[in-house]
Amino acid sequence: MFSFRTTPIGEQLDRSLTEGRVACFCTPNCWDSASRSYLCDLFRQRGNLVRVFGPSGAEFGSESGHIDFSAADLEGLDAVVVEIQDVGSRYFGYTRDVLRLLSFRARMEEGPSIYIVDHINPAGRVVEGTIPVLEPESWTPKVAHRHGLTLAELCNLWCSEIGAKFPLHIISALAGEVGKDLLPWTIPPAPDIPGLFTCDMYSGGGLWSATSVTAGIGTARPYEYVGAPYLSNASIPPSPQGVLMRPCSFVPSYGMYACEVCHGWQIILLPGAQYHSLLHTVQLMRWIADRDSRFEITPELLARINDPVITEYLRGGITFDIVQEHVKLEEQKWIRKAKRFLLYEDAPYRIK
Repeated sequence: MFSFRTTPIGEQLDRSLTEGRVACFCTPNCWDSASRSYLCDLFRQRGNLVRVFGPSGAEFGSESGHIDFSAADLEGLDAVVVEIQDVGSRYFGYTRDVLRLLSFRARMEEGPSIYIVDHINPAGRVVEGTIPVLEPESWTPKVAHRHGLTLAELCNLWCSEIGAKFPLHIISALAGEVGKDLLPWTIPPAPDIPGLFTCDMYSGGGLWSATSVTAGIGTARPYEYVGAPYLSNASIPPSPQGVLMRPCSFVPSYGMYACEVCHGWQIILLPGAQYHSLLHTVQLMRWIADRDSRFEITPELLARINDPVITEYLRGGITFDIVQEHVKLEEQKWIRKAKRFLLYEDAPYRIK
């Protein structure tokens, strides 16, 4: 059973929500600007909240980034209400947790109905990259690196691909006041997604964690900084039109190279620039690898990229223009597939 609903979660009259045993699967993005309260407060006031699945520790502390739970935690529940803020890339930790939740539910003969309180995608409808060729990492959807969907659309696709039969109910991102009052990055979606430009840089920048270069995790501007203690920033790397590369040094407070001085560059987007983070990131990786043997193309990186043409480019076998044309065709392929799962009028598109 699938439904798409255009009234807020608090106005839904399903018996599982009003009288059943309810769990909330959420991050701090589940704050409602109209009621000035969190999602779990709604069911706590009704007296039927039995569990909250959320990040551990302080709000978006350095140790958070995933929601820990097991399949057994879903037993005895009548409904699980999900509200997180996706950031538009297929390897975002909280989104993978949601897809794991859906997979656990699909394996149960009887279990809770799932409600997804949707949000606008802060990375917009822009598409970047390729669909995985091989089986991707666990709970990672077979979508482009930057998919251009909302969380609910992504869940719709995931349930279709795993053949799920359980009740999935979507609360439209336009149903409540929060989508009108707050921009989707007002409450940071995760510790490493602090601001306006971060989501535009995450689809490529998220790949650096599988290398010996940090993307500025542990600084105030993650994914805008790229560097490592061993790098020299005497030369300026390539960059697309509308993008500047400023040589700089920085010291992460946590994560890779915590408390060490890293040398690298700040990626600066000029006003109005259309930034293809994935293509620029692999171009930077190839440029660094050609100049410093301490930078390695790791199996973990190639597994996350999951594309033979990009892999061949990183290994030095082909030129960048071949990668650009390949990615263009893959993006067009993904957009055609994505249309089957759209819930809103605007459609994904690629940077031309």
